Amino acid sequence: MLDLNQLFQSGDWKGEKHVPYIEVEGEIKKGEFFNVHIFVGKEIPHPNTTEHHINWISLYFHPEGEKFPFEVGKVEFNSHGESTQGPNTSTIYTNPKIIFSMKTEKNGKLIAFSYCNIHGLWSNSIDIKF
Repeated sequence: MLDLNQLFQSGDWKGEKHVPYIEVEGEIKKGEFFNVHIFVGKEIPHPNTTEHHINWISLYFHPEGEKFPFEVGKVEFNSHGESTQGPNTSTIYTNPKIIFSMKTEKNGKLIAFSYCNIHGLWSNSIDIKF
């Protein structure tokens, strides 16, 4: 049986450009919305070129004492050097940065995953407490 943990890479976001960085905005209060910023390449920018880019980022919340996590959301980045046709051609690239707004009644763990088209799956997590 395949151990899914073996599919995910992890590392220190300060030294690895693929690790999803998780940052909570402001103070977390029980039952009130708070913003969770996630981006790939905080200290070392990810290239985000046609050849090498982040396809998606997803966020999960695993409440303390619960068996299963909840998927908060997933964002796909679909513009990797795509160009329009015609006399006024423009090229679009995306930057893998997202903000989720969420609330919870429990402490727990935020878990972020990202996917690089060359270097595969990456993960990171932080604990949140009131």
